[in-house]
Amino acid sequence: MRVAIAQMTSGSDPSENLRQVEDLTRRAAEAKSALIVFPEATMCAFGNDLSAVVEPLDGPWASGVRDLAIELGIVIVVGMFTPGSEGRVRNTLLAVGPDVDTSYDKVHLFDAFGYRESDSVQPGTRPVTFPVDGVTVGLATCYDIRFPALFSANAKQGARINVVCASWGAGEGKIDQWSLLARARALDSTTFVIACGQADPAASGLDVEGTAPTGIGYSTVISPLGKVLEELGAGPALVFTDIDATETDDARMKLPVLANAQAF
Repeated sequence: MRVAIAQMTSGSDPSENLRQVEDLTRRAAEAKSALIVFPEATMCAFGNDLSAVVEPLDGPWASGVRDLAIELGIVIVVGMFTPGSEGRVRNTLLAVGPDVDTSYDKVHLFDAFGYRESDSVQPGTRPVTFPVDGVTVGLATCYDIRFPALFSANAKQGARINVVCASWGAGEGKIDQWSLLARARALDSTTFVIACGQADPAASGLDVEGTAPTGIGYSTVISPLGKVLEELGAGPALVFTDIDATETDDARMKLPVLANAQAF
C-alpha cells in the first residue's frame, strides 16, 4: 500500500485549507497512493474561533473532501471540527474514499502545557477503524499518542496501521517526545504508525502568538518493531511510503505483546 503523508500548515480560512487538501490529494493520487493522511485541525488552525467554522459531517467542507476522495479513488484522512454539545465542538478525523465513510472524535483532550482543549472541545468515546485495500487502519489524534490503550484497542479490532493526526505543541523537548511516543506506540501495538503533524508555521515564515498548539512538523512513519521508516523536517512536505502490512504478522510472532498482555 502506498501512503502519502501531507505535512501542511493550516490557516484560519477553511476554504483556503480545502484548496491545499485538493492540491496535495491530486498529487498523491497521481503517485498511485491508496491513502493520504493530513494533520489534525486541517480545516482550521488552532488559535482561531473554532465555533465559527464548525460544521457537520455532511456539511460543505466535509462534502468537498468526500467528493474529492471519490473522484480520485483515494482514501483521505483529515482533521476537522464538528458540532458538540453545550457550546463545544468535536475534534474530528474524517476518513472518506472508496467504500470508506467514517469519523473519529478525539478521546484524550490536550489539557496540558498551559493549554485547555477541553474548554472548547467535547471528547469522543470510542476507537474507530476502517479498511483500505483490505488493510485495517486505526485512528488517533495528537495527545492520544500518549495513551497506549487506544492503539492496542485499534490493533485488537484488526488494525495493522495506526494513523495519528496531530497539531503538536512546540516547546522544550517536544520533538523528542513526539518521536519517542510514535515509536513506543508502534511497539505497544505491533502496528505501523503513520504520524502526520502540522508543519511548523515558522518554517513558512509565519508568526504565531499564544499557547495554541500549531505544529512542529517532524511527521514520521514507524515499523511494527519501532524502526523509523520516514521522518520529515519542520516545513511543509508531501512524502510517500510503501507499506507491506503483512510485516505485522512477523512482528507479532517475534513480539507477541498483544497476545501476552494481562488485564489488571
